[in-house]
Parts: sequence; C-alpha cells; structure tokens
Amino acid sequence: METRMVMTREQEEESSKMSQSMQLSSQIKKKTFTSSDEEASYSDFYPIIPADVMSVKEIFNEKSIPRHRTWEILQETMSAEEEHTREKWTMFGNEAETVEEDVIRNQQVLRTRIDTMAVRRQAEKKKYSHMKYLEQLSRKVPDFPVPLRAHTVWEGMTVKLSCTVQGCPPPKVTWYKDGQPLMMSHQPWNYTLKQQFGINTLEIRRCSPGDAGEYKVIAKSVLGEATTFGTLVVNSYQGAVAGSERVETAALQVQQDAQFDVSFPPTWVKEDNSLTLECTFTSALLPFQQDVSWFRDGIRLHQSSNVDIKTFDNKASITVRAAQKEDEGVYTARLRTWDGIQEHETFVYIKDASAAVRGGPASPLAVQVSDVNKDYVFLTWQPPSADGASPVEGYYVERCDLGQGEWVRCNEHIQKMCHFPVFGLKEGTMYQFRVCAANKAGVGRPSKATGPVLTADPLEHTRTMVVKVDRGRTITITKDELEGRVKAPFPPTNVHACEVSDTYVVLSWTEPEPRGREPLTFYVEQSLDGKNSWGLASLDVAVSSPRFPVFDLVKERKYRFRVRSVNKYGVSDASEPSAPISLGKPQATPAPPRSVMPVADTDTSVLLQWQEPEDKDGILGYYLYRSEAGKQDWETVNNKPIVNNRFTVHGLKTRGEYIFRVKSVSRAGNSKYSDESRPIRVKSAITVPSAPSGISLLLCTGSEMVLGWRAPSCNGGDPVHGYYLDQREKSTETWKEVNAKAVKQRQLKVCSLTSGHFYQFRVFATNVAGVGKASDASEAFLCEEWTMPEPGCPYDLEFREVRSDSLVLLWATPLYEGQSPITGYLLEISQEDQSDIWTALTEEPVSDTHYKVMGLQAGQKYRLRVSAVNEAGVGRASLPSEPVTVLTQPGTKDIEIGVDDDGFIFLGYESTEMDGKSEYLWSRNYKEPIDAGRMKAQTKAGRSVLTFTDPSVEDLGLYTVEMSDSPDLSSSYNFTAEDLERLKELSWHVRNPLIALKSGWQVEVSEKGAVRVWLQTESLSNAAELCLICNDREISSTAHRKINFEKAKGLVEMLFDQLSPEDEGSYTAQLRDGRAKNQFTLVFVDKKFRETLALADANRRDSQRKAGPYFQEFFTWSVNKDCELTIKCKVTNTNKETSFKWFKDDVEMTGVIYDQSSGVSSFTIQQVTRKEAGLYRAVVSDKRGEDVSTLDLVDAEFEKLLQHLSKQCALSASDLKVHSTTEGFKLYCSFKYYNSFLKTSWHFNEKRIDLEARAKPGSSLQAVWIEILNPTENDKGKYFLEMFDGQETHKRFLDLSGKAFADVLLEHQRLKQLAIAEKNRAKVTKGLPDVVAILEGKSLCLSCFIEGEPAPEIFWLRNDREILDLTQFTISKEPKHSCITINKVQMEDSGKYSIFVRNQYGSETVDVTVSVYKAGEKPPPNAVEMS
Repeated sequence: METRMVMTREQEEESSKMSQSMQLSSQIKKKTFTSSDEEASYSDFYPIIPADVMSVKEIFNEKSIPRHRTWEILQETMSAEEEHTREKWTMFGNEAETVEEDVIRNQQVLRTRIDTMAVRRQAEKKKYSHMKYLEQLSRKVPDFPVPLRAHTVWEGMTVKLSCTVQGCPPPKVTWYKDGQPLMMSHQPWNYTLKQQFGINTLEIRRCSPGDAGEYKVIAKSVLGEATTFGTLVVNSYQGAVAGSERVETAALQVQQDAQFDVSFPPTWVKEDNSLTLECTFTSALLPFQQDVSWFRDGIRLHQSSNVDIKTFDNKASITVRAAQKEDEGVYTARLRTWDGIQEHETFVYIKDASAAVRGGPASPLAVQVSDVNKDYVFLTWQPPSADGASPVEGYYVERCDLGQGEWVRCNEHIQKMCHFPVFGLKEGTMYQFRVCAANKAGVGRPSKATGPVLTADPLEHTRTMVVKVDRGRTITITKDELEGRVKAPFPPTNVHACEVSDTYVVLSWTEPEPRGREPLTFYVEQSLDGKNSWGLASLDVAVSSPRFPVFDLVKERKYRFRVRSVNKYGVSDASEPSAPISLGKPQATPAPPRSVMPVADTDTSVLLQWQEPEDKDGILGYYLYRSEAGKQDWETVNNKPIVNNRFTVHGLKTRGEYIFRVKSVSRAGNSKYSDESRPIRVKSAITVPSAPSGISLLLCTGSEMVLGWRAPSCNGGDPVHGYYLDQREKSTETWKEVNAKAVKQRQLKVCSLTSGHFYQFRVFATNVAGVGKASDASEAFLCEEWTMPEPGCPYDLEFREVRSDSLVLLWATPLYEGQSPITGYLLEISQEDQSDIWTALTEEPVSDTHYKVMGLQAGQKYRLRVSAVNEAGVGRASLPSEPVTVLTQPGTKDIEIGVDDDGFIFLGYESTEMDGKSEYLWSRNYKEPIDAGRMKAQTKAGRSVLTFTDPSVEDLGLYTVEMSDSPDLSSSYNFTAEDLERLKELSWHVRNPLIALKSGWQVEVSEKGAVRVWLQTESLSNAAELCLICNDREISSTAHRKINFEKAKGLVEMLFDQLSPEDEGSYTAQLRDGRAKNQFTLVFVDKKFRETLALADANRRDSQRKAGPYFQEFFTWSVNKDCELTIKCKVTNTNKETSFKWFKDDVEMTGVIYDQSSGVSSFTIQQVTRKEAGLYRAVVSDKRGEDVSTLDLVDAEFEKLLQHLSKQCALSASDLKVHSTTEGFKLYCSFKYYNSFLKTSWHFNEKRIDLEARAKPGSSLQAVWIEILNPTENDKGKYFLEMFDGQETHKRFLDLSGKAFADVLLEHQRLKQLAIAEKNRAKVTKGLPDVVAILEGKSLCLSCFIEGEPAPEIFWLRNDREILDLTQFTISKEPKHSCITINKVQMEDSGKYSIFVRNQYGSETVDVTVSVYKAGEKPPPNAVEMS
C-alpha cells in the first residue's frame, strides 16, 4: 500500500487514489503558527492517513515526510533498542502508535480551528466587498418621480406641498421660497416640514397673502442634484394677492395624466377559449404611464406565448390564449399616475368545457411535478369542482414523451387520491404530464398539461467541487475522480419510506459512498416483517434513481425492504433493512364548511361567507355552488379553489332569489355539500342616496323663494325619506341650513331673504343609511318679485313606462302662472349627443301634465323639457330631464284586465322586483288617487289587484301603477267603454254560472239485460241538489228503478233491473250547486226506446242461457291453405257430467275433436264434395241446461263455402309446367286440392284453346292439364291457365317458345321412337310361373307366348346355358308360341330354366325354377305343382 506526499500542484494532479479505502484522503494545508491576527500562510502539504492504511514503521521509513521532534526521539529509541525481543518491540510499537495518533489528532484539531478562522475572515472580506459592489450598483443620481404641483387656495386655508425624492446615496433636500432658503425657525407655528419614506411634505397652516410665491426643492448628493418647482397662489376676497401673476413652474405645465375610464367587468370564459380583458383611459397615456402592469391573484403577468399584453393610445389589454382553470382568479390592472398608483381589479371565471362523455366529470387542475429523479417523478393535483352525473371515482395519469408526442396512461388501476408516483421514465428525457378524472359515465377531459420536465439526477451538482488556488485560478474536482477505481459497489444506506398512501409506498435511500465511476442501478427486495424470506420487489424493472414505488401490498401487513447496488462489475451486499413499513390508512375527505351566509352586495352580486371546518388540515380551498331558490338547478360558481372563507359571487339576476352551498377541497377529494344557505334576493346593499340635481327657482316674491330639484339618480337601495336645503349669498363661502327637519317633497319655500341679493342653494337627500352627498351648488338666483306675464317653468320631470319605443313624461304645474291661467304645455326632445338641439314634440299645447312619447329608437338616450303656455305666451322651459335610455327592461309586465272568481272586474299588475318593503301605488291619470269607495287595491303573493266595486261610466279612464321604491317599474291601462261592456257580460256569467257538462245522457245495456241511464257533470260540492223529472212528474228511487247521485264525480244515474214499456218517456235532471245550476233532458221514446228494450230482453235471455253449459263461440267454418274445411265451435261452463254431441242431418257424427280444457271442438273435412252439404248441429247439455249451435251448410251457404274453397285452390296453384309425351306434350298445373267449382280455361297466344281433336284437357284432385297432340311449329307460343273462383280470376303463365319449345318437341320425338321400339320389341308375355314342382319320373311341359315384330329368335337355357340335347328335351318354336318338354324328369333335372327371345328392337329373358321331388315328399310351398 502506497502513500505519497504532495509538494506541488503538479504532484497533486498526478497523485493516485487509494482504491480500497472507505474514506477520502483529503488534502489539507497546514497553517504556520505566527499569530492569530496575521493572514494565514500555507507551507507543506500533510496527508491525513487513516489508521488502517499505513503502519508506524512505514511512516518512520518514509524519507520525504517532515519530522517533528517527537518522531526523531522515537526513531533514535528504536535504533538503540533493535536487539530487544519481539515482545518488547511490539509493546513499544503500540505505545508509539498511540503517541502517533494523539499527535495526528491534535494536528487535525489545530488545523480545523485555524482553517475555520481563515474561512470566517475570508467570508467577512467577501461580504464587505459584495456590499460595496451592491452599493456601487445601486448608486443613483437624485430624482423627483413625483414633483411639486401648483396650488391655489383661499386665505386662511391649510395647504400641503409634497414631492417624492429618490437617489443613492440619499440626497440632502433643501426648500426655497422665491429663491431664498426657507427658514423653519422664523415661523415654526406656521410651517411644518416632514421627510418619511422619500416623501417630503411642507405644510403651511392658515395661508396668508405673504405665503404666496414660488417654492423650490433642491436634492443634492455626491452624484449630482435635482430641482422641482411649484407656485402657491393665495386668493383673498378682494382678489388674488401678489405672486399670482408669476410664471408657473414646470410642474404646472406638466400634461394631465391619464386615469381609468371604462374598465373590465367580471368576465366568464369557457375552458380552452381565449380570454381578453381591456380597459380604457380618460386620455392618451403619458410616457411614464406606458408600462401598464397586469396581475393575477397578486402575481404579475408577463408577455409569453400564452399571454399577450398590449398598451396603445388610451387603451390597455391582456389576452390569455386557451384559458385554463388555473387562469381563474382576480385580475388587476395597475396604472401609474402623478398622485401614485391606480388599480382596477375584477374576477375572471373559467367555465368547464363540454364533457368528453355524456355525464363525465370535469378536468382536474393545478397538476404539479416534484421530486424529479432519473426515472421517477411525483405528481399532485386538485380535484375538479364538477363531478358530472355521478361522483368522481378516481383519476388516470398520462405522460407524453416530447420526442414522440404521444400520450400514454401511467396507471392501470384508478387512483383515488390526488397524488401519484410515476416510475419507469427514461433518463435525460423531456416529459409532460396531465390527469383525467373518471366516474361511472367514463373518463372526463384531461387537465392542463404540466410544463416540460427533464428527468435527471437531482444530486448531480453535489458531486462537483470547485477549489480556488493562488492567483484566482480554480480547479474543478468531481467525486468520481477522488473516489478511485471502485469496482464492486457498496450497498445503499438509509432505506426508508418517503411517501405512504393507502395503495402504495414510495421507498427512498441514499446512494453508496463511494459510488464509483460506473453507472449504478438498484435491486429492491422485500420481506414480511418478522420473516427472513426476501423476494425481489423490482422484478425486471431497472431502478436508476434512489426512489421506487411499491404497489400491490397487503393492507394491515408490515414489510421490510432492502436495496442492493448494481454496476457492470457486480452486485453489492444488501443494505440494512428498513424499519417496518405498511400501507397508510385511507385519507378521509374533509368535512364540509358550515354556516353559509349570503350578504347583499350589488344588483348582480352577493357576498358569500362561511365557517371553515374545525379540522382544516389538508384543505386546499373551497368550491361554491348556486341555484335559484326552489329549482335545485345547481351551477358551479368557481373552478379554482378559493383559499379564503368569503367570496363575491357575480353574474346573478337582479332581484332573483338564490341559495348557495360550499364544498371543501383536499387531495383526498371534495367534501360533501354544506347545508344550503338561506335564500337571498339579489339587490344592492343599502347605502346613502346619491346627490340630488337640477335645482331650479320655481317662484320668487321678493323676500321668499320656492326651490325645486330632481330626486337622486340612486336612492341607495332604500326610499328617500327627505331632503335638507342649504343656502348662502353669492359673496360668501359659508353655507347656512334652511330646514332642520327633512322635507319629503322635492320643493321648499325659503323665507327671510333680502331683495336684490343673489343666493345659491344646495340639497342633501337622506334615507335610513344616512345623509348623502350634497348636490352641486345652484346658479346664483336674484331675489326679486316676479311680475312677468308668462308662466314660470314646470318642474319635477319624471319618467314612467319606459319601453323600447315609447315613454311617459310627467311634470308638475308651474307655481307661477303669470298674468293669465295656464292653457297648456309644449314639449321638446333632444338626443344626448345633440344636447343643444331641441325638437318640438307637439305642435299644439297639451292640457294634461303627462304625455306619452311614441316612435323612439330602442337603445337611444333622450332628454326632454317642458314649457307652460298662457295667453301672454310661452314661459321659461323647465330644466332638461336626466338622460333616459329607451329600452324595455327584462321581466317588464303590463296591466291586465279581467273578471275574478266572484265576478268583480279588476286590474292586475305583477313585478318581478317586489320585495318586503315595496308597495304598489295605483292612481288615475298618474296623479289622482283612486276612490276607495268605488275600488279597492290588494296585494297578494307579489301581485297587486285593483278591484272595482260596481263599475260604471264614472270609472272609465287611464289607470296607472308604479312601485314605491322604483318608479321606473310602472304601467298603465286605459279602461274604455268597450272593456266595460265586455267585462260586465263576463261578470254576469261568472256570478250566474252554469254547471258544466262532461258527458250527456248515455244509455247502456248490461249482459244480464239491466239498463243504465246516466250523465256526468263537473265535480259538485256536498251541498249540490238533484231533482229528476219523468213525463212532468218528479221521480225517486223504487225497487224497479234505482237513482244514484255521486256529487264528487258529478254522476247522475238510473238503474232499471228490467226495462218495461211503462219506462218510456222524457227524463230531465235539474241540478243546483250554490249559484251554479243547469238541467239536462233525455227523450227516451220511439225507436231508441224499442231498440234498447229489445237488446235488454235479448241480453237477459242470453244470460239465462249461460246459466248452464253454453256456446261461447257458435259454429263457424273456415278453409285453410291446404284446402281443408274446418267447422269449429267453443263451449264453456262445462263439468264432468256435461254431454257434447255433433249431428249432421240429425245423424250423430263421429271423428269430432273436442278439447275439454279449452272447450274448443272441431271437425275437419280434407276434401269437400257435395255430400258435405247439410244441416250441422251441436248440442251441449247437463242437468243445469242445454244450448244448441247450428250451421245450415246448404244452398247459398254451401255455395259460399265452395267459392272460398275454390279461391284457396286457386291460390295454391303452382306455375304452369310442361312435359313431353309419346303423343305430344302436356301442360299442367298442380293444386293442393282441386274441385270442379273452380272454372278453368286454357289459352294460347291470348286466344282460348278450342277443345278439338289435337287438344285434350283433363283434371284430377291434385292437378289440371291439357295435352297437345302431334305438335308442330304452330304450337309454339305463350300458354296460360285462367281460373275463376266465382268472384276473382287467377292466372298462371308459361312461355313455350324458342329453345323451350324445341326441347319439348325433341323430347316428344324421342319418346315417340321409344314407344315404337317398345311396341315391336321381342318379349315374353305370359305362360311361365316362377317356380314349378314335378314328381320324379314324370314329364314336364313349359310353354309361353311371345310377341315382337319382326318375329323374334327363341332360345331355351338351363342354368344359363342353351339346351342342345333334344333326346331328353323336346322344344317347339312358333312365331307367337314356344314350349319345352322334359321327358321323365330326374332329380338332377332340377334347376333354373330360361327362355330368351330377341329381335332388332330388343330382347327379354324369363326364368323359371324347376324343383323335382320324390314320391312321398312334399313339394315346395311356393311352387306350382305340375302333374
């Protein structure tokens, strides 16, 4: 083992590393001991040598090591005592080693202390240098970001002159007035100077003319100076003081900065769509305002591929392309102004995109990647707000290799928690990840993909060290270079679980030290706790990172894990086993929030607050849901969890009623819904009213003035309770209160004024929330008595019934009429963008103080004014009205007129914005109150009804209604004489109602012959009465006739158990139910009565018949497709004793089929002939009674049967076919059954075939045919068969031409030749038996007849051989006859004998067996015995 001393830098680079050492041999410079204050200097290098590397002797023998005095003493001692025994030497060596170790340990302690002090001094020096560097970087010349501004104030007021100064180092600030330094000590009670956070403020109290002048501020530092100017003008009541004529400073000449004008409202955008927010400014942006910054949830947004920020002229906008749920939140636009920073913010809602599958969940959000390793990452995300048609069951994780561009699912089984370890990635690869939620409907939309993630070793930077050497040089050293050539790897350490879930465990460990230069992988082994049976957990998976997720563990069991390192040289020993590890318990979903409380905010929003759960651990935020009250149609409010417990919900319907609920959000999923909040109506929270406007002088008497004004444009959500008026003379600044108690009217008389003086006025409005802002001061009115002849101006202009094309204008009569009464009014109109152009609405004055303006443009804004007219002329015009937009508001309704259930005429009106404090105000002609004696107003369930007590001509006219807290909600109706006449008639019908009839008189006959006569009206009350009259006499229930009256059903019925001629007549039912009544008459006479009586008798007899066995179905007959006739009937109510028989012509029939279970009996005739005609009768009987069914199958009925049978036969006919015969060819048609009633005729080429010698028709039970004899070419053509069944004609066709005819003709000729040959062929016709028996010794003669032309040749054979022996056999041959005689037969003559005949047309052989028997024997039983 070798250790080398390092003396120079070159020797250090060439030093070898000790390959088997478990520790690094680090090189440490030894500090020379001078003093603790001196700079550390370095001399020789000393090695730190592990005890297991070098022995003491090796150290002593090393010549290059500098010696300490102790070492020299040891060496001299060892030299002097070399002869000592080994035991003493060993003891001394051990003591030397102990001394050596103490020396080395002391050296290490000293070196560590000295090096620590040196490092501390170097760190302090570097810190000082860095602070100097930062100070140099931050040095900035003085500057005034916000300069001084000019001010103009009144004498006696307080003014503050402010500016903001910047600079580094901080500059010194000096104030000047009119070029002279401002001395605070001269007037300490008047001047106050403050400097804080760069803001310098000079406060001047009780300004006097002497304080006017030019003020200047100079900021100086070593880098330069800056100056700002501002002029102060102090006005007195005698005019401006000296100094007001001074030239303004540059600050006064600064251009007016831009302010926010129109800003973006709350915005909704669908997922994956583009989002654009835009705000406009009052003017073009100044250069220092160009940088309009945008923020989302307090984080500044910058230009990127997905975010586009634009600023131009007087506009600024931001566009988010393909907005995702992560983009939801509060968006803020920030603008710099001279006065500081202005901001506008609003909430942007991201709505869910369409579901990927019907009923599927929404997409998760906020997918984040952590713990990135070579082949492993850990993902977390947040659950979606919308579950879909069913709750979310879990999630699927997908990854995309950016080099391949394909998304691959990472987990085979669904993951319930919102976190998942992804394993098996490729090192050095860029990945993106996304998550999809799943429920019973399927897998939902994927989340937004994460940014690209590079898989790499996260500890790679810790394996590199940079060492500084002299003259600023550095040396980079890696651990691989210092560790030497480690071959077989060491085992990992610190195996533990870094992530524990209820479905998996993620293992983590520390890589071995040293790890070596070769790439490392790992094997993971597992075993049950308490056992030593280790199995491979990683299987065939290559584990490159010190992370490994383990799935498929058994719950409630504990496991231990260990890891082995692997490189190309081999596998290390196993690491120390981990502590027992088991699956965690399933994480429970959080508890829902409590006490959800909605609070009124604006007309379209509600502030929602709730209490968080007691256990808030793991809660990421909250999801909100809303629904209109009473509908349970829930909508998601936000798609990104809200971290606070309050939120303003926008986008609600004005005056709509809503309920809310909230969910808690965690990695374990969403909680259950909270309890529903109380319903809340959406309307603005109550605030003080806005300022009144339009103060006008209505009348002046010289010492008194009557003032009028407009109501506030906004009442603050609560009706205005009154007004306060202030006054002042024009020459003063002090306002004096006119009325200490609020007045409800919008006019007020001001007394005790001085004639000839000018006065100004202002007005305050008040409601339950308090007193609002003051109106603008009116113009200065001269107090002098009015004497002009023209009338004063109308006032109190108001709008009613604003619609998309019309409105109604109301005004009040002028208080000053002039020298003559007012005769009318002139109206003028102006569009808002043409405020100086007024157009007359009426050519002639109108007499009323209201007017309906028609023909307006929808959406356009208008102003109107009114002038009064008398004999002297046209008076002053009123103040113009406030601008009004002509547009029908959603939900606006008009007055309806009708008649109520009690017959009273009414006017009804309903407003969607009715609340508990609103009232309906009815009037006539907009001003006159209604007459309480003639009509009455009532409000129920948000609807107001004005009911007329006894309407007459006096009640005709215009009726109007408006809401007390919102006069804009109004309507009118002109009650005319036509309405009165129409509604009075309707009222009479309502007050004198008729009982409505549902069903008139009906007559029904039951199966037993009972008769029911009934009618039905609408439902009647229990107090309803019935009077039934028959033939002018009131009738009631009897035993023969029962009368029923069911009032709830409105049913009146009479039940006759047996109708008789005495019941004929006219029946009238008179009904009364309260005020309603009616009567209904039934004329039950003549034909209708007789038919009913006959039907009742027949049904009664039939009912009696059915007391015993009876025919449920009488005789019927039918013909099936097989042309079979079936006669059938059905009986019922039978028993075991019942007799059932069939008869034909009084003769009992056999072959009848009867199924007693079903009662069906039938008789089938396969082939119908005339003999089947007759009278069929069936009788069923027992002791209970008898019933008969008959079928008269003769004459017309039988002809009808034959017609049906013929039709069925014709339908069963096959197509025409042809076959050749020896005489010609035959055309035929097959039937399932053919009878003669079916008339047939044959046709050839559209002509009927005459029955001549060459045409022979024929028929059978299965076919009809016609044979054409001796056919020729003239017989070629189309044939068809015509069949007439008595009603219809049926046809079948055959085209016998061309090749078909040639084939038939050729076949005919062939058959004809065969027939000739068969006729002339040689053949044996008769004479020979099959077997012959003969007694031995007798003679046997066999003879037969022969035919054939020409005469055939004749041969006799014995056992198939020709007989040539004529001694025993005698053969005779004649043309028509031949015989053979066997003389004295013997036993050997037995055998087969044959005769063979032939000629030119053919031959034939006939065999006969001869059996010879002896005397006393019996001949064969099948043989013909010959004697």
